[in-house]
Amino acid sequence: MSDKHNVTEIFSEFNRYLEEEQQLREEIRTIVRDLEQSAREILTQIQTVHQSDGIKCVQEICNGITPLFGNIQKGMQILAGKIPDSQYYRYSDQWRFLIQRLAFLAAFLTYLQTESVISMQDVATLIGVKVLREEGFHIDLEDYLMGLLQLASELSRLAVNAVTAGDYGRPMRIAKFVGELDSGFRLLNLKNDSLRKRFDGLKYDLKKVEEVVYDLTIRGLKPAE
Repeated sequence: MSDKHNVTEIFSEFNRYLEEEQQLREEIRTIVRDLEQSAREILTQIQTVHQSDGIKCVQEICNGITPLFGNIQKGMQILAGKIPDSQYYRYSDQWRFLIQRLAFLAAFLTYLQTESVISMQDVATLIGVKVLREEGFHIDLEDYLMGLLQLASELSRLAVNAVTAGDYGRPMRIAKFVGELDSGFRLLNLKNDSLRKRFDGLKYDLKKVEEVVYDLTIRGLKPAE
């Protein structure tokens, strides 16, 4: 009886642990869903730059988007508070895609504002997380890099739409920027399979932009430098 009683107690404790684990995962999923909705709202607004009217008022669009990251920061603070110490990677599969999407949005916003690449630290600050693993809830280098690769794809699309809107100088600047990104990534020894696969697509993004530049050049529409 004693052994049976001990087994029952042990498995009852396991059951409590599993129930608490499941409850925490559900709470995390709820917070992540809210953050994903906020990210979609930012994406919807920032992609208006692809429209003919939008590309003519980029700064106004950016000014309207920047405050929206305040909701992201608040949500991230709530999410970080749910994660037990030293258990970030136990649950990180639930928000990895979200972090990558937010890194992309932060990078796109910064490019539209300054036509420069955003640092990993600035991404972390904008979305409300840390850079260093030991500081707690943070952005991984791989997720930051994935955001930059998504940016290159978005800019190749913007180059095409800029021509449609009559902005012939923007594709030239985009081509230079994407070319520099490509050069930077080629310096990295990428081990991550998904990151490596996404990097392989960068050459196609660059080729697409270069084709736009070439077309403008042969049509005599390339602005004088």
